[in-house]
Amino acid sequence: MAEDRDADHLFWIEPEQRGVFPLDGLVVSRSLAKTTCSDLYQVRADRAFEAVMKGCANRDRTWINADILRLYCELFERGFAHSIEAYQDGELVGGLYGVALGAAFFGESMFHLARDASKVALVHLFARLRLGGYRLLDAQFITPHLASLGAVEISQAARAGGRFSRRFRGLAARAADVRRRCAGARSRGRRRRATARSLLKFHGLVMGR
Repeated sequence: MAEDRDADHLFWIEPEQRGVFPLDGLVVSRSLAKTTCSDLYQVRADRAFEAVMKGCANRDRTWINADILRLYCELFERGFAHSIEAYQDGELVGGLYGVALGAAFFGESMFHLARDASKVALVHLFARLRLGGYRLLDAQFITPHLASLGAVEISQAARAGGRFSRRFRGLAARAADVRRRCAGARSRGRRRRATARSLLKFHGLVMGR
C-alpha cells in the first residue's frame, strides 16, 4: 500500500489481527435484503474496474496511489483482479474490487455514492464466490462496519499456529476445481444468470435481524 495518493513508494503490511469473512457468515439486514432484491441498483462484474478503483481512491486520504492503480489494473488485465459494480440509471454509484487467488478472494476496497450501493455489491460478491466454489473472503483489517456484516478476526498467532489454515483447508484443491469448471463454462459459452432474490435465497444470505 501507499502512505497517501502522492506517495512515491509502496510498503507491505501484515495485520496482527486479520479480518476475514467465512462465506457462510454474511449478515444481511432486512433493509439491505430488500434493497438488494429491488431494482434500485443494477449489479455487474468487471465492467469498470479502473473506475471502481478511482471511486475507492476518491476520499480525503487514500492508500491508492498511481502505482497501486497501475499494478492492480495489470492484475485485472491478467484475470486476477475483479470488480463488482452497482449502477443506478446507468451511472456507477458504488462497488468494490479485489484479487482472486486460489479459492480465496482478497477484498481491497469499496466505495459508494448512493445509500447501500457498496453493501449490495458485497452481497452479490458473496453469492458469486459461493457459486464459484470459493472458501474465504479476506477483508485485511476489521472495522465495526465489517464486523456488523459478519467479519471476524484471526490473530497472527493463530495463522502461524495453523488454525487459520485448518479452518480454511483445501483452498488449493478447490482452486483447481474452480478453474476447471470456469474453463468448461467458458468453452461451452454458457452463463448462469439469476435475479438478486434467487441468489439470496439459494445461498442463504438473508439473515435479517
